[in-house]
Amino acid sequence: MSDLVSLPEIERAAERIAGVAVRTPLVPFPPGLAAASGADAAGEPSLLVKAESLQPVGAFKVRGAYFAIASLPPEQRARGVVTHSSGNHAQAVAYAARVLGIKAVLVMPHTTPGVKVDACIALGAEVVYVEPTSQARAETAEKLAAAHGFTMIPPYDDARVIAGQGTVGLEIVRDRPDVDVVLVPISGGGLIAGVSAAVKALRPEARIVGVEPELAADARDSMAAGRPVAWEAEETGRTIADGLRVQRVGDLPFAHMRAHVDGVVTVTEDEIRLTMRRLAREARLIAEPSGAVATAAYLYRRPELPKARTYVSVLSGGNVDPALFLDVLR
Repeated sequence: MSDLVSLPEIERAAERIAGVAVRTPLVPFPPGLAAASGADAAGEPSLLVKAESLQPVGAFKVRGAYFAIASLPPEQRARGVVTHSSGNHAQAVAYAARVLGIKAVLVMPHTTPGVKVDACIALGAEVVYVEPTSQARAETAEKLAAAHGFTMIPPYDDARVIAGQGTVGLEIVRDRPDVDVVLVPISGGGLIAGVSAAVKALRPEARIVGVEPELAADARDSMAAGRPVAWEAEETGRTIADGLRVQRVGDLPFAHMRAHVDGVVTVTEDEIRLTMRRLAREARLIAEPSGAVATAAYLYRRPELPKARTYVSVLSGGNVDPALFLDVLR
């Protein structure tokens, strides 16, 4: 337990990222409309959506990336940073590096949506393409770090990154001290690790539920097995939720999950698409597929969730390919 990120660390991260990351709002999902999922409108609990799509890079990742890079000694920062990511963390590192005036090299799968790659290049970062496997990404980034003296900024398996992402949970409880259930997407686990650490420290009775696609349910399997379980890239690559295709949760995030997370539920590809459409039409929020999964759990998997009055779902990102979004809206 001593290695887990603490509330004071998350509070320090909140101070450091102020003015760089946006303090995003909790947007009410229109009451009664959620009853389309089969609930009784008269007794409908409230759903609030934490709109991390409103961050300057369109996703929560700016929190952890900026805090991790800003925490480096000046001499390390000056040599530049490298990371590996399917998109949003890469963009966050590029953004943080630009704010701090340093070089950033991003190792990205060649399957990354163009909208995410274009944004990274526009921020002045150098992009290196690799095969869409976690091993290829990590090994290439490590080789670049060794060859050029760059500092690695891991996408999720890092205490500073987890502390930065934990500021999402800090804001949720400060804005809604009565929150009962927080729904969080799971990829590598950095977001749910930080959010659960913050929420459980401030409101121990709140329940934390992770959400992932049925086609990339490694975190569900990991929690059941009591150890990180890996899925093959060919399996996780089937989901539309490109940001959740990580094959295995990180070791440090998994330690947080075992300590703080109350359960994991999965959603289908159709439920993800329907939720993207409903968030846009009913809540006026744009969600990429990965960003929609937590809200999908509330809308379509309510019987699998703890009964509560106040739910918060984390809309983790809105960097959706325009062609895909148009198809979903149809």
